[in-house]
Amino acid sequence: MAGRVDPYKNFRFLIEIDGITQAGFSDCSGFGSDIEVVEYREGGDASSVRKLPGKTSYPDITLKWGVTDTRELYDWHAESIKGNIQRKSGSIILQDDLGEEKVRWNFFDAWPSKYNGPELSAKGSEIAIDTLTISCERMVRA
Repeated sequence: MAGRVDPYKNFRFLIEIDGITQAGFSDCSGFGSDIEVVEYREGGDASSVRKLPGKTSYPDITLKWGVTDTRELYDWHAESIKGNIQRKSGSIILQDDLGEEKVRWNFFDAWPSKYNGPELSAKGSEIAIDTLTISCERMVRA
C-alpha cells in the first residue's frame, strides 16, 4: 500500500519564462482552462436542451512581486506597448518542502497584456508590489 502524500503548500513556487527562472513572487493566480458550454435543442425535442463542448479558453495569469531593481518583466511589457509583442512559453512550478519540483503547469504563446505599478502611501509600511497580467493561448499540467 502506498504511503500518505500530504498536499503541497501554495507558497513554494517558481515562475520560469523562456528558460529564465524567477522566484520571489508573492502571488500567482488565474491559470487554468474553461470550456464554453453550447446549449442546443433539437427540433423534435422541446423538453430538453443538450449541452455540447465549445471553445476552450485560458484565463489570464496574474503575477505579483515585490519591486526590486530587476526590470525583465516590466521591459517585456514595455516592448508590447511599442507593438513589439514577444510571445513566450513558460511554466509555473510548485515545489515541496525540500524545494523539489512536484507539479508544473506549462503555458504557451504568452505575452504581457497589463502592468500595474505599486500602490504608494507615505503612511504605509508594506512592500511595494508590481503586478503583471500575462495572456496565453494554451496551458497544460505537465
